[in-house]
Amino acid sequence: MTTKSSAPVLELRGISKAFTGVQALNGVSLKLYPGEVHTLMGQNGAGKSTLIKVLTGVYTPDHGQILLAGQAIQPQSTLDAQNHGISTVYQEVNLCPNLSVAENIFIGRYPRKFGRIDWASMAKQASELLERMQIRIDVTLPLAHYPLAIQQMVAISRSLLVSAKVLILDEPTSSLDEKEVDLLFSVLRGLREQGMAILFVTHFLDQTYAISDRITVMRNGEREGEYLASDLSRVELVNKMVGAPAATEATAASAQTAAAGDGTATGSATAAGALGSASAGRLQSFLRAVGLGRRGALQPMDLEIREGEMLGLAGLLGSGRTEAARLLFGADKSDSGTISIDGKERNLSSPRDAIAAGIGFCSEDRKHEGAILDLSVRENLILALQARSGILRAIPLKRQQQLAEEYVKALGIKTASIETPIGSLSGGNQQKVLLARWLVTDPKLLILDEPTRGIDVRAKQEIMDYVTALCKKGMSILFISSELPEVLRVSDRIVVMRDRKAGGEYARGALDETSVLQVIAAGDQHE
Repeated sequence: MTTKSSAPVLELRGISKAFTGVQALNGVSLKLYPGEVHTLMGQNGAGKSTLIKVLTGVYTPDHGQILLAGQAIQPQSTLDAQNHGISTVYQEVNLCPNLSVAENIFIGRYPRKFGRIDWASMAKQASELLERMQIRIDVTLPLAHYPLAIQQMVAISRSLLVSAKVLILDEPTSSLDEKEVDLLFSVLRGLREQGMAILFVTHFLDQTYAISDRITVMRNGEREGEYLASDLSRVELVNKMVGAPAATEATAASAQTAAAGDGTATGSATAAGALGSASAGRLQSFLRAVGLGRRGALQPMDLEIREGEMLGLAGLLGSGRTEAARLLFGADKSDSGTISIDGKERNLSSPRDAIAAGIGFCSEDRKHEGAILDLSVRENLILALQARSGILRAIPLKRQQQLAEEYVKALGIKTASIETPIGSLSGGNQQKVLLARWLVTDPKLLILDEPTRGIDVRAKQEIMDYVTALCKKGMSILFISSELPEVLRVSDRIVVMRDRKAGGEYARGALDETSVLQVIAAGDQHE
């Protein structure tokens, strides 16, 4: 690792960027040194993505400077940034799977001989570039022939081709399993030894400490601070990311003891087991997942959801909360494990299967997976019910209107008419319509993923009061929220997620906000 006494290869000074009504970045500074992996950490909305887009020429900053090797630059596009020596590899590999590995590396820069593409030279150079990263594969085969981890290496090798000084990796491990992550990190360590400056963006705490030399924490569009990874504990990192005060020694010790009482990937054994057993005696199990997992998304975990219970999933962004919810709803297909409902094993291979089993799912992505903005309140509200009925059994218009009027009144949805396009409603009222969409199906289990994100305080309270009342009437609720006080307040039990696995299960009152953060930060107990 290069010490801080050397000159930075890239420096950002006082970068600010605003959009209509939103200050995305406010005076952010950052230094990248040669031969160093610098990790950028922060919660959703911290400003990481905007900063990367400024660095790569997608956005022009309102204020501030970008200096490369001491010289001010103003990238106007991603190609311009690449020409300056700043190359980016994104979470989704932006290559052509039908072309060969060599073709993907040399797209737009094919070596030529006598006016034609020199295929032999291209294959030789591609093999040599990958050899620099200790990757030995047949570069003449289609890219699609290789796993995602190798595709990431091919994307990185394009950066080596253009002599990149800075390599930016934006969530490159989100879809990789542990072995593939190890392969990627081995490559990054090799590039670090060769003197490359690497900016690594991730949500995963374990990976941060496995690869980082230096860490910059961002919060609410500002730089919270820059730290040597060796000087910053996991607990301190989590506290800085979420803006929580440092835990007292007593609280920290208590939480560490609770975390140590679990220590398993499944989270089925917990320090709060005795507290939870009383609840188990009162409530019947509705859904039980055993060893449920998906490669690159969620490590196998056990989960039980009981009738008339609100089960909270707590954890940082990227911890596996949404991934677990999508597996339970059949939106993603699991690689391992089983799901039983009312004691009978069920194959939930699609959302239709889940809906038929009595499960509803309000996605966190309201704009892309929830509201169809051009359709009316009525049309949005009856979508799930119509999907369950089937395309050949249209719900009569009179029945649609009756249901829409009923739930608009019950949930206090503020709209001029049930025929008003949902896109003209406020965020809170849109969320109420989406909640009503699932309530009309009379679900036995309702999965709520960030149901109160981005809406005003009054709408939040109204939605949570309604949901809590449904739970008391016997409906099972799986509640996911980034707002820890809210999860702690409404949940009967809490499963704490960290780094795509369950970190432990706790009964109501077993944890407070500080100790939840301690469990999230606990990591492997032997570390």
